Amino acid sequence: MRLPNLTPVGIRKLRIPGVRALGPGSVSSLLKIALDVAYWLLALITGVLVVIFLVSMFIPLENFNVTVADDSGGMALPLTRPLLLFAVGAFSAYFGGFMLILRNLRMIFRTLTIGDPFQPGNVRRLRQIGLILAIVTGGVWIAQGLVATRLAKGVMESQGLGDLLTPGFSVMIVLVLAEVFREGARLRREAELTI
Repeated sequence: MRLPNLTPVGIRKLRIPGVRALGPGSVSSLLKIALDVAYWLLALITGVLVVIFLVSMFIPLENFNVTVADDSGGMALPLTRPLLLFAVGAFSAYFGGFMLILRNLRMIFRTLTIGDPFQPGNVRRLRQIGLILAIVTGGVWIAQGLVATRLAKGVMESQGLGDLLTPGFSVMIVLVLAEVFREGARLRREAELTI
């Protein structure tokens, strides 16, 4: 008796003839180009924000206001140097964190482009991505909480722990992928030793 084909309908159709996932001229090489462009764009934005941060230490701030608003209205607050430095510093850290994530992704995609993804360096890079993503997520959560409780009391709501579910889940996925790559690198080493 012959068993029926257990391949789900349409799975065979997902493979596009002539398109490879790994190696030179593959989808991963195109994605690496996109990551390169995004990395340099984030590097430029981060550099501009750092320059603005340094310049904002010295520019006069008299007669400047910040308006914090929501659907029901808002409030105007005087722009102080600590507030300006906090805002520009927070944005610099945010974009800088994602620039570091893209740097690691570029290195991972470099190994995909050469067709050798299970390198021990990729495990370290994925762990760094998870750590940086956790730090950026925690920093954004804390910064928004500070703004909601100190700066825009009554206008902006403080974030709850539920707002950390999706980013926390993303961090866990990246860390699990790091372990998958670690296991792949281990199996590859064992296979090379048995040959």
